[in-house]
Amino acid sequence: MKQEHQDLILQACGASSLRVGAKIQTLWSGYGEIVRLHLEGCERPSVVVKHVKFPEEAEHPGGWNTDRSHTRKVRSYQVETHWYQNYSTNQSCRAPACLAACSYGDEMLIVLEDLDVAGYDQRRASVKDREIKACLSWLAHFHALFLGVAPEGLWPVGTYWHLETRPDELEAMDHAELKAAAGDIDKILNECRFKTVVHGDAKLANFCFSQSGRDVAAVDFQYVGGGCGMKDVVYFLGSCMEERECEKRVPGLLDYYFTELNQSVKKDVDFAALEKEWREMFAFAWTDFHRFLLGWMPGHWKINRYSKQLTKEVLRKLKL
Repeated sequence: MKQEHQDLILQACGASSLRVGAKIQTLWSGYGEIVRLHLEGCERPSVVVKHVKFPEEAEHPGGWNTDRSHTRKVRSYQVETHWYQNYSTNQSCRAPACLAACSYGDEMLIVLEDLDVAGYDQRRASVKDREIKACLSWLAHFHALFLGVAPEGLWPVGTYWHLETRPDELEAMDHAELKAAAGDIDKILNECRFKTVVHGDAKLANFCFSQSGRDVAAVDFQYVGGGCGMKDVVYFLGSCMEERECEKRVPGLLDYYFTELNQSVKKDVDFAALEKEWREMFAFAWTDFHRFLLGWMPGHWKINRYSKQLTKEVLRKLKL
């Protein structure tokens, strides 16, 4: 790690020295890494550093190495930096505190609170009902907190699969009917009356759990932006349940999300109208992500019977 980076971290944390610990993960397409740093001489035993370094040659697992892809990723890290520096959440939708952030040419550094130290040291590859509900509660509180807030400095439309940023994947699609309807589906979602700020990449892997699984925090705000809260909900549910589970459990889990949302929104919100609109948006949001997958990776496991059924329903509604 460069000396100037070390100096920034030491100053931000009031530490006397630091030691580079384990690499937590490599960033998507080789755009840097996330590492844990151990500190001496301050109250924090450690911090997590997201170190972005734009590569000369990106490696994308799906082969989508384009200038458009690179520009989108660069923007995503700028958005994430802006998010951490200018927005804050609360204990009901916990996120790591940002201790410092800066850019050095083709490198960016975000210094974050270590959520492991804060008690969110569990990661889950599979989840029980309790953990699914903890994540849905996080999303409900997050969406309630930012309901009606303009996404200044963020993506105007959040999520990494937003149609306007994915013309290459749309072009690659074989599903002619969905391809033709993609613009209408996007328009319906974008024009909904009740908008919030969405996390934009709310998959299971981006949630950190307490030992009990009842408390949760979220990370990775690269695609945070404006939109309908259902986009986060469908993406999260699709990330942790297979088609049979979706068919069986989604109705009850949606009820739970809306109960949590109702308890979290301000009292002057017309909640009955909000719930009605967002429930109607559920199938549209699911189909919108299905559209992205069909172009990006047609063999993906999430392209299943449940997704196809919802897509059929949406296409049928658009014909009415």
